[in-house]
Amino acid sequence: MFDFRPDEGTPKPEAYRQLLDAAEALTSGEPDGVANMANIAALLWDFLPDLNWSGFYRVVDGELVLGPFMGRPACIRIPMGQGVCGVAAADAATQLVEDVHAFPGHIACDAVTNSELVVPVLRDGAVVAVIDLDSPSKARFDAEDAAGIEALAAVLAERI
Repeated sequence: MFDFRPDEGTPKPEAYRQLLDAAEALTSGEPDGVANMANIAALLWDFLPDLNWSGFYRVVDGELVLGPFMGRPACIRIPMGQGVCGVAAADAATQLVEDVHAFPGHIACDAVTNSELVVPVLRDGAVVAVIDLDSPSKARFDAEDAAGIEALAAVLAERI
């Protein structure tokens, strides 16, 4: 049994260091990308407070297709450049959105989501997936969260 949760009150930089260690332990040596995404989606869900969705969208034939996740059922396909995930994938850039309702073209897969962090996973300069985190709280995510998930994306680039 794995229990990687940080102790309550752990400073955010240390919590993300522990998250990276846990991701390393879960994915090291495992060649199946779907298995790795599934474990990381569950790890994020368990590790980070105040989420209502954590998971992946994969780039398949020029669009985003739902990958492993934790949370309520989600949109299956997202066109590149549409919604927070589609913009992150099209621009190959992290999207840190304090209020999704103010984001032009936001795709509401879950009406309770109020903030979102989407980080592209790059392999050889190309986006292969995005890590998507949703929260029911406005402004749930900050620059430290973005940096932590970007570091996670770098670890996963060759593992998913």
